[in-house]
Amino acid sequence: MRGLKDKVAIVTGGGGSIGRAICRRLAEAGCIVGVCDRSGDTAAETVERITNSGGRAFAHVFDITDYSAVATAVGEFQEQSGLIDILVNNAGWDRFANFLDTSPEQWTELISVNLVGPLNMHHVVVKGMAERGAGRVVNISSDAARVGSSGESVYAACKGGMVAFTKTLARELARQHINLNVVCPGPTDTPLLHSFAGEGEQGQKVYEALKRAIPFRRLGQPEDVAGIVAFLASDEASFITGQVISVSGGLTMSG
Repeated sequence: MRGLKDKVAIVTGGGGSIGRAICRRLAEAGCIVGVCDRSGDTAAETVERITNSGGRAFAHVFDITDYSAVATAVGEFQEQSGLIDILVNNAGWDRFANFLDTSPEQWTELISVNLVGPLNMHHVVVKGMAERGAGRVVNISSDAARVGSSGESVYAACKGGMVAFTKTLARELARQHINLNVVCPGPTDTPLLHSFAGEGEQGQKVYEALKRAIPFRRLGQPEDVAGIVAFLASDEASFITGQVISVSGGLTMSG
């Protein structure tokens, strides 16, 4: 894709399944990638896979819910790799439970990771983009934000907040030529989905039910998400901003 070679990208949750696929796809296109994660081991594994394939990547271990830690890590990455051209807010976490069975402590944890963390990343990274008059931001939300999902009420609220936030910031920063867009994965074969479905025969039944509900008759794969992220980060999408794109095999078809 045009315009990705030698661009500097930072990806949160880069040690997870979708995050790793995004990091690898950007690196394949020629980006220098900052792989950010709370887990040093998984971040290092992503970096190793990229460098073994001839790409350029660096691991940065910090907690996105800690603003000062974000500022420090972003500063270190930019000293190492250059000013950030692309921000991908991918890190996320959920705990499946009906809302009335949850507690305020659980809400706080979910909101911190899924909403406050991305706000921290935007506030630190996008300031520099605005000063330079250029930048790309891709926020990974969820189709739970668009259509709801039983057992994911607070998570869906956070992801819906990210959709609204992205659209608003896209308006605020349009004159600075910063593109901000949202990608909403549907059911995707990740550890998070495994924890929702469970193990054994019951888990398999959940998987089969999900596949039957998806017109393409399969679950999404992390690589399905990585391609659209790379597109939105590239010059091919230079006139696209404030948009929400589902990657769901046709499960959700919102206008």
